[in-house]
Amino acid sequence: MLKTLSILVLVSVCEMSFAQDEALFNRLRAIENGGITFFNVDGIDFTKETLYSNFNEKNLKKAYRKYKIKKKDEKEIDRALDFDNYRVITRETFDEGLVSVSVNYFVKNKDNFIDVFWFGYYEAQNPAFERKMIALISNDKIPKSCFSAMQTDTINFAGRAIALGGNCNWMNINNIQCPYYGQMNWSVHDTKASADLFIQNQLKATKIKNGGKVISEVVVDIVFEGVPTQAKKVYYDFTGVTSLLASMSGGKNLTIYYVSEKIRGNYLSCVLSFWNNDSINPSGLPALLEKVMTIAEK
Repeated sequence: MLKTLSILVLVSVCEMSFAQDEALFNRLRAIENGGITFFNVDGIDFTKETLYSNFNEKNLKKAYRKYKIKKKDEKEIDRALDFDNYRVITRETFDEGLVSVSVNYFVKNKDNFIDVFWFGYYEAQNPAFERKMIALISNDKIPKSCFSAMQTDTINFAGRAIALGGNCNWMNINNIQCPYYGQMNWSVHDTKASADLFIQNQLKATKIKNGGKVISEVVVDIVFEGVPTQAKKVYYDFTGVTSLLASMSGGKNLTIYYVSEKIRGNYLSCVLSFWNNDSINPSGLPALLEKVMTIAEK
């Protein structure tokens, strides 16, 4: 009887773990470019790159230099990770209480080479998440269905295929830019709180890092992926400001919508933007943004 109960408990735990992984993979997106694999899920960006050098002290020092790890940065061992490793955590504090956390793992892979994993956060890191993703990636457990192609004829937008015609560019994982037709970046979350926090931090980061002046900040009614909701609309002015963001576009004014909503069973955070010199349609939006949202009529 006890043996039967133990087997039932084990089966139940395995089924629960499988279901959790399936839910995670449903939210996870990945893309490979230039030898680096980029990932995003739950608002967390992370990458994996293999350095084809043996995992030893000499080569680790070279890896630290490549990833701009300083001598003073502590190289600690994460003993909860099932691989030989060194971990380096760095933090940077900005205005408005925004904290950027960068975590690098230098991991010995099955071929004795160095796998470098990087995780980027605002606020606090999540070691349990990091260990889980390193294990899944190292053991080749990420389904091919999670991967996007570099070509942008059609993209996976949080579970819906959107045709773009191939004239757009990936700026990062889940970050697409179409020249003169707008840009949007997004993440799929398991909770509303996670999606809301991502939007709040994105708003802070834009204000702090990009150098523009906030002219207006209002909440507006929109329809996002067919769901009536609200978004924060922020209008930035870059006139007379030296900014890489503005110089790349040639524009002077940037409009950004920040939205968080439940879409297709998950919670989606999305930042949608366009410049004043983009091709703006009578709807008040450029073509890319029209693919996923409309401005609600008053």
